[in-house]
Amino acid sequence: MKLKQRVVLLAILLVIFIFTKVFLIDNLDTSAANREDQRAFQRMLAGLRVALDPRLEHTLQSPWEIAAQWVVPREVYPEDTPELGAVMHAMSTKRIIKADVGYKGTQLKALLILEGGQKVVFKPKRYARDYIVEGEPYAGYDRHNAEVAAFHLDRILGFRRAPLVVGRFVNLRTEIKPVATEQLLGTFMTVGNNTCFYGKCYYCRETEPACADGDIMEGSVTLWLPDVWPLQKHRHPWGRTYREGKLARWEYDESYCDAVKKTSPYDSGPRLLDIIDTAIFDYLIGNADRHHYESFQDDEGASMLILLDNAKSFGNPALDERSILAPLYQCCIIRVSTWNRLNYLKNGVLKSALKTAMSHDPISPVLSDPHLDALDQRLLSILATVKQCTDQFGPDVVLVEDRMTLSHL
Repeated sequence: MKLKQRVVLLAILLVIFIFTKVFLIDNLDTSAANREDQRAFQRMLAGLRVALDPRLEHTLQSPWEIAAQWVVPREVYPEDTPELGAVMHAMSTKRIIKADVGYKGTQLKALLILEGGQKVVFKPKRYARDYIVEGEPYAGYDRHNAEVAAFHLDRILGFRRAPLVVGRFVNLRTEIKPVATEQLLGTFMTVGNNTCFYGKCYYCRETEPACADGDIMEGSVTLWLPDVWPLQKHRHPWGRTYREGKLARWEYDESYCDAVKKTSPYDSGPRLLDIIDTAIFDYLIGNADRHHYESFQDDEGASMLILLDNAKSFGNPALDERSILAPLYQCCIIRVSTWNRLNYLKNGVLKSALKTAMSHDPISPVLSDPHLDALDQRLLSILATVKQCTDQFGPDVVLVEDRMTLSHL
């Protein structure tokens, strides 16, 4: 064999060796990552039941201090949270020392200060569990139980981007009115034998108060994020116009995602993948109202998209608003870890897991069975959407590795 032929043969063999090695390493890495996803899923299932227990062992810190220390740029609470039950117990039972009208927004809420100085947002019950909200997917009042269910779904999906939420019963006469500000107190009234209030917000009306059952009002409380983590508000790139006859660009431009990918912070970093995770989350809960979103301030796109304000969810179990999934089917990318988690949750696992996770909440049962059934059906639609993407573009393009070390960004 001539020298030139030998050199060519050696070069071919070297190329084959390099490609083989890279392929094997990639497969080993993927396999290791998939195994870790499976282990994380099993850990999640093992810790689903959160008994509301006041005991805090091995620490002298208050539950509020513990929850504040959990927050990092890419998660609100860690995967391993043995103190979660104690924090949620405190949220549902600690004495209310001040009550005020809620922060700016369109829906009725109250801002409460609990013993120890912790702020929480209280959203009152407006609907029975089996009430169907008709009309547009974002119609109706906020649903307090939707906040509770969305928090536990966030745990199950492994995102850990939603603030802590728990159900709570409050006595408006003895717990709220004695510590209410004049602004809030001025919105109280009696309707029949029930104590009611209508608060201060864009859509708050004296003619549409939230009423207790007598003096006892069911609601949800959401833990306020620590003040050392100020929030920055962003317009959602797939937000709706909320104007009849006027479409947003994403509703008619099939190449819209290409334009999004060229703009900051979606041109680099984790934000676009967070948007797609959120679209999946919102589709499962039926939330078509995420016109804005929050991240931590001055994050340059590195921190998470925080899953705040999920109360326009679980309104109609028969309505599957596919447009919520637009970021997924227009961009056709998804995190491998999210894809793995969704596959682990099929065949009824999602419904069962969420029912178990919510079973210890003070306002349990949190959701009616039709809403739980709808989750499993919507999951199948998500999996089918990703399959359409992989059939068109291939799994190497659609399934994106994005496994950042959460606490070291």
